Amino acid sequence: MTVNNHIEEVDIITLKQAEKELELLDCDPESIAIMAPKALFHTIRLNNVLMQDAIIIKQHMLSLGGEAAISRQAYHLKESSAPMIVMGTHHQLDRLIEKLSSQYPRLKQIANDLNGFLQK
Repeated sequence: MTVNNHIEEVDIITLKQAEKELELLDCDPESIAIMAPKALFHTIRLNNVLMQDAIIIKQHMLSLGGEAAISRQAYHLKESSAPMIVMGTHHQLDRLIEKLSSQYPRLKQIANDLNGFLQK
């Protein structure tokens, strides 16, 4: 007996698209609100981030199950600022925004900027 597995990649670009894909599966409507943000993955470059802030952002992303790429110089604080890349689901980034919003003004501003970006 031969078993055929039909595998199809689903490219989800927006939160609305994630919700629609889950609706097509006839998921419980309450579950859709929980699952949709987890189906959407973002890779975001943040420019001109102070190294101290980059380290904090990376630690938060790792604690949330995401990732953040920063310059190897960050741990030596040799550069004052540099770009970084944050990688995670929409859900993880929402939680990062919550964490950064309770920090000092520079991190609050990054949280506001990220929130604005994700709302597009």
